Amino acid sequence: MIKRLIILSLVVIFFLWISPISQAASDTIKIGLSAPITGNYAEFGENFNYAVQMAADKINAQGGINGKKVEIVVMDSKGDPRESALIAQRFVQDPNILAVIGDFTSTCSLAAAPIYERYGVVQLSPTASHPDFAPSGKYMFGIVGTQDAEGPFNAKYIAKEYLGLNSVAIIYINNDWGVVTKDRFAKAAQENGIQVTIEQPFFEGERDYNAILTKIRQTNPEGLFIAAMYNEASLICQQIRKMGWDVKLLAPSSVFSDSLLKLGGEAVEGLVTNTFFALNDPDPMVQEFIQEFRKRAGRDPNLHAACAYDAMLLLAEAIKKAGFDRKAIRDALAETKGFQGVTGSITFTPVGDVVRKYKIMVVENGQWVIKKDYTRD
Repeated sequence: MIKRLIILSLVVIFFLWISPISQAASDTIKIGLSAPITGNYAEFGENFNYAVQMAADKINAQGGINGKKVEIVVMDSKGDPRESALIAQRFVQDPNILAVIGDFTSTCSLAAAPIYERYGVVQLSPTASHPDFAPSGKYMFGIVGTQDAEGPFNAKYIAKEYLGLNSVAIIYINNDWGVVTKDRFAKAAQENGIQVTIEQPFFEGERDYNAILTKIRQTNPEGLFIAAMYNEASLICQQIRKMGWDVKLLAPSSVFSDSLLKLGGEAVEGLVTNTFFALNDPDPMVQEFIQEFRKRAGRDPNLHAACAYDAMLLLAEAIKKAGFDRKAIRDALAETKGFQGVTGSITFTPVGDVVRKYKIMVVENGQWVIKKDYTRD
């Protein structure tokens, strides 16, 4: 009898303990955010955090989603795929997490994908551009576009038409994203009559690229394609200029950041990349986003921040239609067509990614300048 009373008491205490949590959960919608808040890609993670929270605050100011407030649960992946997978394990086991935004890199997103897929939780990455990410599962979605489109654009419209290159070398970070970015660009370059003189990898965390660059320079390319993030690209450009090497520089949209300009200085002058988000876009929604981001972050938003903002707004629309069921949210998201965000119109393909069109952007006098716009073609 005493044993039964103890058990009954414990059960009562347990339900009394969880009742405030259940009540709180009934008043809020929790969205997970997995991002590199610290580590090599910290600025990108910070931008995710600012932008997603901005979108959540906007949604909450308008009454929330179906009467419930949005709460963002942030976890730091540090840009490490192992951390991203651990975060996925924690998010999927929390029934209050309806969907997840992140991660930043394709490598981190791919590492976490099997876990989200197994438990039926949406992983919506603002920036994973690896062509295998979205097709890796029914619950994987990406909105930045993939290297299947960006690589050929960089080769045909930037390397061939804008820069007029007949030969190009490639330096790339040796991870999932870097390899596929290199492969897609190299294939398209050759198809457009551009000779690829060498493909040279480097590992994350390297800071001295002189030996690699000396080897590349010996192949005498007219241009160098830098498949890297802004921090690595800025160092590579500085070391190129210190060598006195006058080579034309181009890179994927991963380098589009204020930090590239600050870290690279004069060394990144003339570097060419692409974007589909521009600070001078007159659209009132875009300008409202830019002004609010500047107020919160103290810097301009980049393409990745804009994609993170749109990711939260996309999820909100899906939840409004689907309610608070993980599978129904996935199904509603997959049906997205013509969603108007700050990065333009978003329609998911059958595999869960987005086909983008691009603008050519160049560093001139320490600023990003749009040179040609193909997004309206």
